[in-house]
Amino acid sequence: MKIDIPVSQPYRVDIAPGLLDDLGRYVSSGTAALVVTEDHVAPLLLERACRALRAAGVRAVPAILPAGEETKSLAQYAALLHKLAEAGLTRADTVVALGGGVIGDLAGFAAATWLRGIRLVQVPTTLLAMVDSSVGGKTAIDLPEGKNLVGAFHQPAAVVCDPQLLDTLPSAILRDGCAEALKTAVLFDPDLFSHLAARGTDFDRMTVLPRCIACKRDAVCADEFDRGTRQLLNLGHTAGHAIEALSGYRISHGHAVAIGLAMMARAFCRDAAQIEAALTKLGLPTRTEFPPERLAQAALADKKRAGERITLVIPRAIGDCVLREVPVDTLPDIFERGM
Repeated sequence: MKIDIPVSQPYRVDIAPGLLDDLGRYVSSGTAALVVTEDHVAPLLLERACRALRAAGVRAVPAILPAGEETKSLAQYAALLHKLAEAGLTRADTVVALGGGVIGDLAGFAAATWLRGIRLVQVPTTLLAMVDSSVGGKTAIDLPEGKNLVGAFHQPAAVVCDPQLLDTLPSAILRDGCAEALKTAVLFDPDLFSHLAARGTDFDRMTVLPRCIACKRDAVCADEFDRGTRQLLNLGHTAGHAIEALSGYRISHGHAVAIGLAMMARAFCRDAAQIEAALTKLGLPTRTEFPPERLAQAALADKKRAGERITLVIPRAIGDCVLREVPVDTLPDIFERGM
């Protein structure tokens, strides 16, 4: 299956089992590729990806980084730039991001800034990356002061989505992606919501993946640089990012977003009970022990803040969500309503 993404630099998402073994056709023969991955993925997939590239006449250079959100740091970004320099990558060459959202964000930011921008191929290995972060061109690293505060828009040249890679995912990481898939369904697609609510983690991959990617495509094409309606994709993320930060990132992104989604649903949505039940069916948490005041303070570093106001995504019903700009001093009360 192929989904075209007609943005300023158009590309395509290809979805098919076994596609990793055909990776070489996404990189020009006679060039080089820095294959960026992390130490949980490397033993499973790195040699397979490099073998596919070499078979196509591409010089494959591996770069293995530590797993975890802490890898999206200035230090690891600098280390990756040095690796690009050592490998001698030129503007004809490619960065391949083989991993989940952390690797996609970090490798994408390196590709965006190396030589002022070189080709990027996203090869998502987690459900979260497949349904969300690999599409849309957002790249970033974190600072101690907040998540994704340093980044750039850099659209990939291609996204290679192989559903078979989900076979090796630990269940907790699969559930992280389920949170983003359910968020997409609450935003845009009641039928997708019904499928996930009924099937839980036993969802049909070739139903959920293409539908989520198509929804993300539509949001990105309507607002490529995230100045308006694309911000709907942040549903649950203001509280979610605050929960991640307050936990020292022990609570994963997907699990934190699930809690944030449940909070916003309880605060505003007439379908809150259905959303909370679907999250529970997917094995996701719906509540946090962090008090509203601490969540609000942590949310002040959110990149969606503009002065003393912040844009929230308000779910009124499944398939009916709106953006609302609110004063930051109202956040404790809003979070309290959703507790």
